[in-house]
Amino acid sequence: MVGIPDDVEQAVATLADGRPRAIDVGEVNGRRFLCIASCGFDSDANRIANQSRIKGRLVYAYAALRALVAWRPARFTLTLDGERTEFNGYAIAAANSRAYGGGMFIAPDAELDDGLLDVVCTGEVGKLRFLARLPQVFDGKHVGNDEVTVSRAAEARIEADRPFAVYADGDHIADLPATVHVLPGALRVIVPR
Repeated sequence: MVGIPDDVEQAVATLADGRPRAIDVGEVNGRRFLCIASCGFDSDANRIANQSRIKGRLVYAYAALRALVAWRPARFTLTLDGERTEFNGYAIAAANSRAYGGGMFIAPDAELDDGLLDVVCTGEVGKLRFLARLPQVFDGKHVGNDEVTVSRAAEARIEADRPFAVYADGDHIADLPATVHVLPGALRVIVPR
């Protein structure tokens, strides 16, 4: 997300020729992350992906299908900068970055240095419609669907009617209830000029 090339030689050249950039860092219940913290359907799928022997981009498709079979909507309570809402649905993602999971653009307008989280909520929708729309996340077009809302906040308090893990950057970082907030400019990285 900061433009460091995948090519090893070009990445090393970035270390030599790059420029420093301050980016935000997220924090969930006192534990830090860089990209996206999510719970609900997303955390169920992430757990399945981490336990799978499948590698590469296909692991996320496999994990999503497995999670969808057993899924039932949850009741989420979300408090954004003091404003409380409730909804039934699939997931909440608090995004510092635009993408996760091998190129899924869950928050296509998120910025690493704006001091805010893009909080993406996926509300209740039938499983077949959810499945049909799932590929839209690879280009960020899912945010135009009626069941998806995106808000910006410096802090998000997330609760649900049943236990969920919170995964951040692919790892279990906390459990609900959780408070996610942003630490503006907390990390300096070297990026291409």
